[in-house]
Amino acid sequence: MRRLCSAADLMEARLLLDLLEHAYIPARLFNEHAQGGVGDIPFTHAYPEVWVVNDGDFGRGLALVRAFERTPSDARVVFCRACGEENPRNFQLCWHCGAGLESIP
Repeated sequence: MRRLCSAADLMEARLLLDLLEHAYIPARLFNEHAQGGVGDIPFTHAYPEVWVVNDGDFGRGLALVRAFERTPSDARVVFCRACGEENPRNFQLCWHCGAGLESIP
């Protein structure tokens, strides 16, 4: 087993685990519950860590993590035509009313 990366937060760690799972790379999450210890332990020791189970998968896993890190975030928003609520551009349904968010050029 080999440590692949430390994640910024638990949500990012879960996204990385899902990416690895879809690539058939067995991985484990460590420090999942360590956030509560911040203050008593150094915050760098509380970061969630993603580890690959098989050392042979490390290279492929690292390539997936690097690709994930290079993916630009899209902060653009769209407004729902039904209720006018603001939604992230990558949503397919309005979080407020459930209406479809057709792609607006």
